[in-house]
Amino acid sequence: MASTRVFYLPTTRHILTLCTAVFLAPLSAFAQGSSSSSNSEIRQQTQQQPSSSSAARTRRAEAAGAAVTLETNEALFTVATGLNACGYDDDLANSNPVRIEIRADVEAAIQASPAAAKSRQALCNYMSEHQLNDFGRQVAQYVSLGLYLSPPPALAPTADQLDMPPDALQVVNVLPLLRTFAEDTALHSIWIKHRPEYEAITARVHDPLTRIILDANIYIRVPVSTYDGRTFQVLVEPMLAPSAPNARIYATDYDIVTSPDTAGNIRLEQVRHLYLHYAIEPLVYSSASSMQRLTPLLKPVQAAPLEFIYKSDIVALLTECLIKAIEARTMDTGFTPPAKPKTRNVRAEEVQYNAALGVYERQAEQVRRRQVDLDMRQGWVLTDYFYGQMAQREHDSASLKEEMGEMVYGMDVGREQHHDEQIAFLPEGSGEFVRRVRPQPTGMMLAEELMMKGDLDGARDLAQKALTDPKQDHAEAEFVVARVELMEGDPETSLAGLKDVLATSKNPRTLAWAHIYLGRLLDIKTPPERTEAIAEYKAATNVPGVQPDARAAAQAGLKTAFIVPKTTHTEEEPVDPTGKAEKDAYKPDEPDPPAKPH
Repeated sequence: MASTRVFYLPTTRHILTLCTAVFLAPLSAFAQGSSSSSNSEIRQQTQQQPSSSSAARTRRAEAAGAAVTLETNEALFTVATGLNACGYDDDLANSNPVRIEIRADVEAAIQASPAAAKSRQALCNYMSEHQLNDFGRQVAQYVSLGLYLSPPPALAPTADQLDMPPDALQVVNVLPLLRTFAEDTALHSIWIKHRPEYEAITARVHDPLTRIILDANIYIRVPVSTYDGRTFQVLVEPMLAPSAPNARIYATDYDIVTSPDTAGNIRLEQVRHLYLHYAIEPLVYSSASSMQRLTPLLKPVQAAPLEFIYKSDIVALLTECLIKAIEARTMDTGFTPPAKPKTRNVRAEEVQYNAALGVYERQAEQVRRRQVDLDMRQGWVLTDYFYGQMAQREHDSASLKEEMGEMVYGMDVGREQHHDEQIAFLPEGSGEFVRRVRPQPTGMMLAEELMMKGDLDGARDLAQKALTDPKQDHAEAEFVVARVELMEGDPETSLAGLKDVLATSKNPRTLAWAHIYLGRLLDIKTPPERTEAIAEYKAATNVPGVQPDARAAAQAGLKTAFIVPKTTHTEEEPVDPTGKAEKDAYKPDEPDPPAKPH
């Protein structure tokens, strides 16, 4: 019998190079190498140095010149096809024809092979035994798993279990059954057969996707795109339901899995919604500490039909309301604006145009206002405020980044709270299809949490353990130890440790805060060493990629010498010479908030 050689081909990956100019660089290439690995690396909190696998993803993104991609993924295809083989028929009538064709090919393989029929039964039994009451989350957990798998035939997790989304871990034991099913049905050959259709779909959606992202960038006036450690990834998978895109934010990665309809189109408005999260959240979180004054606005929304995170986290609520306002300002109202006169200085034509423009603007504004009112009644209570703010700023040249602080500081919290208390909320909300997945704290991330909860011994133990492991980031561990010593009232030992951190760390955030802590320690020495402290604060502001919170702390140190807050401590209480800024700078994760972006 002649042997058959199977070649595993690279996955299609479009690189979208985006900027704020009025043009967009064309599709650069089909990147060589599988995107399956690129979209399933270990995701870490931005406060940590990248792990080896996430660093590999970083290098690929930098080499490609963009962190925004449009991809297909064979591992995800395998998972989705397994779902279809086990009765996943959601929105089948509106799916792209390739879904029907692939299902037919798989069924033919099963009918022709008793082994394939047996492996399908085993796979379906597992899925039946692990059903969830929420059908959307039932499918989402398998999508999450698909994003963290290497390409077939291995289909192995590409991250340690502690670094995978919790919902993916719920079904990770399906993998042996999925591998057997894929082998017995020759699923890779079916994938190769239908690759041209997948490539045709990605080619079709590339330009519309590029336009909506470019339009969003232009509207909020983001700076020219540079890689900042985060990724935005659109994965096209026709084997899933077109009506139910799966979007999730996991640490620094923003992923949306979407499916084409019968005509090959995807739901661009939902892709755009996630992209606005990707573009706006760094701007919001750079002012997160100043938003605590807005917490009274959480009280009126307790009766609103919102998820818990939006009732407990003012930053999450504010972000979503700002996005809703931008969507309302830029929505398709169904009216076409009048065309400008082709000739100039013709008074009659100008009068006619201005009259038609006035009619259009009134009609469009009525549609937009109805959308804002609906958003408000669904619980997004700051939408009206931001809608007005964005309307005022549409003719300004400043970017949203520059205006964010003014919009937050300029808000009359009492007035907004009173206004929100008058809203008659609807019984059901719009929901938010973007799922936020909180990474499981491990390593120094876990040490940070323990330290902020007062478990200094636990934090120190984790850091000391990391220092004995050659594979761990010793600079990050030293940073934790130095701050534990600081909180225990040993500033001299802490000062020496911080100097060691500056000599070895490559993490911009760690470097900036180590300089700041050194400056504060020098400020409180007896006698104070103010000149040396100023040098440390200046060094913090000069760290490449310094984050807004660190820059603000350093600039405060440049203006005024640090003074230990006057608080009363018992002998058992740890003393924190850095005061409130320590907690602000290293605030532990709250339940289900978005990760603080770089």
